[in-house]
Amino acid sequence: MSVLTRRSFSLRSVALAGAVTLAALLPAQAADTAVKFTLDWKFEGPSAGFFLALDKGYFKEEGLDVTIDSGAGSRESIPRVATGTYDLGFGDINALAKFLDEDVAAKVKAVMVVYDQPPFAVIGRKSQGITSDPKSLEGKTLGAPPPDAAFGQWAAFKDAAKIDDSAIKIESVGFPVREPMLAQGKVDAIFGFAFSSVLNLKANGVPADDIVPIMMSENGLDLYGNAIMVNTDFAEANPEAVKGFIKALTKGFKAAIADPAEGVAAVLKRNQILDADIEVERLGMANSMNINTVHVQENGMGDIDADRMKASLGQLATSMGLKGNITAERLFDAQYLPAKEDRMLK
Repeated sequence: MSVLTRRSFSLRSVALAGAVTLAALLPAQAADTAVKFTLDWKFEGPSAGFFLALDKGYFKEEGLDVTIDSGAGSRESIPRVATGTYDLGFGDINALAKFLDEDVAAKVKAVMVVYDQPPFAVIGRKSQGITSDPKSLEGKTLGAPPPDAAFGQWAAFKDAAKIDDSAIKIESVGFPVREPMLAQGKVDAIFGFAFSSVLNLKANGVPADDIVPIMMSENGLDLYGNAIMVNTDFAEANPEAVKGFIKALTKGFKAAIADPAEGVAAVLKRNQILDADIEVERLGMANSMNINTVHVQENGMGDIDADRMKASLGQLATSMGLKGNITAERLFDAQYLPAKEDRMLK
């Protein structure tokens, strides 16, 4: 080996050693925290906020690597989170109250309200004798999927609305056939989320002026709706990840309200069989009726009113047979929420 070659080799070695030494001195970049999240239902317009938070990099900004899976109902996501199969999820806070009332030690709690007003409704047809008066349901046949969150409130709703159910027939139906059965006149009304069932009925050929949604929140029930839930073991081990998730998600919902078409485009990337116009309408209904309510516009997204929550637990004692084992403090934990100014959607 020549002197020149040995000198070049020596210089390269010194440079390499210096690079290794410098790399060792630099702080290691922490890997993003992996978060498994389950929705309550299929990828549709109202889930736009979740996907905008993902696509716009809001989760990434918080150091999170989030995966989002579809769900099988707003009650079914609860055990997914409680068992640790998912770290966080989206589900009915009222069903969560029932779940915790039966097992107060279950490893799940709510940390952010998304639906300030629940979309629970009984949806009927004028041509079959249903009006906006809940008492028009008397003597009718109602289609109810057993896991449906709206159906879960039937006992409290009929009590609050003073409905005589002695001649009402409840027919158990599956989610896929719920709207088709009403469209075909096989039932007179169905239980469901208004923003889903109303538009699904229109897609099944039912004229818009023949569809009557009877909103439970407008007829005596003062409940909250779907909320973000977290596995308590995950929250204890990753409190900053939970805070970051909620912060990012709030920005996602704000973006979906500002530009519903962009939000629906994010959903259609995951579910290409959807009709964009229908999903924009569905998202608009969810935003105006359930998410960006007057209360949220004044107080920000995510938190609860303690008195309202305690009153709602009283109504849930009627609808779900709560034994009194669950308190508002156990059900909902506000410690992960951003400051009020960061939770405003406009």
